[in-house]
Amino acid sequence: MNAHTAIHAEPVRAPSLLLALTELPRALAELSSLAPSAAPLLALSPRGDGHPVMVLPGFVTSDASTTLLRGFLDRLGYDALPWDLGRNLGPRAIGWMGEKLIDRVESAHRETGKRISLIGWSLGGVMARQVSRRLPQAVRQVITLGSPFAGSPRASNVWRTYETLTGQRIDDKDTREQLKESALPPPVPSTAIYSREDGIVAWQNCREPASAQTDNIEVHGSHCGLGVNPTVLYAIADRLAQKDGDWHKFERGGLRALVYPEVGRA
Repeated sequence: MNAHTAIHAEPVRAPSLLLALTELPRALAELSSLAPSAAPLLALSPRGDGHPVMVLPGFVTSDASTTLLRGFLDRLGYDALPWDLGRNLGPRAIGWMGEKLIDRVESAHRETGKRISLIGWSLGGVMARQVSRRLPQAVRQVITLGSPFAGSPRASNVWRTYETLTGQRIDDKDTREQLKESALPPPVPSTAIYSREDGIVAWQNCREPASAQTDNIEVHGSHCGLGVNPTVLYAIADRLAQKDGDWHKFERGGLRALVYPEVGRA
């Protein structure tokens, strides 16, 4: 194919105004669906092995936003840990490029004697992947929820707010270096959970590159409701239940195929 016949991919853009404006009501609908589905969700989800799972909140949110998710993990038998670092205002807010988070994970690993699974919601997932690069010996696996770790950070409806609240320019040298590194698969098994109906960040930027230790799970829902969406919680439970050192990709056969779209669809 020569330059005259090459087909150029459409640039990835921020989600539509409609998706952005309906984020809150859609997230509330997902939250309201959690109570009636809690019993069957717990019954169907595989039990945990007790290993520690740290949950990192999204941009400008705190551990309060992950309370229900951590409660679900506790009920399954995991040692669900908050990140205990206040509001997530980016890596610079918790030490230069996130040293406090690295220390937190390292301490949990040392205290429990077990490798930590990291779940990161939105910006929390971006940071979780980076922590796994610094501490691969301490991290068992990473699960991201709507985390835009690839592509242009401008393909988001909150990038200006990010710059204002964090004081970090998305085109400065440090950010560019992080984005370049983040485009590569992490050194530990990593699963990206994302939704094409995300109204905050472009879903195309929330998917792991193909490798033997990465997988992508598409769900239906909002960005702000990912941490309370029953289909997301089940997928998380499935990922965490794998034995350390025996990670495999998400199975979509049978009834799951009705809920989780096939990877690679257009």
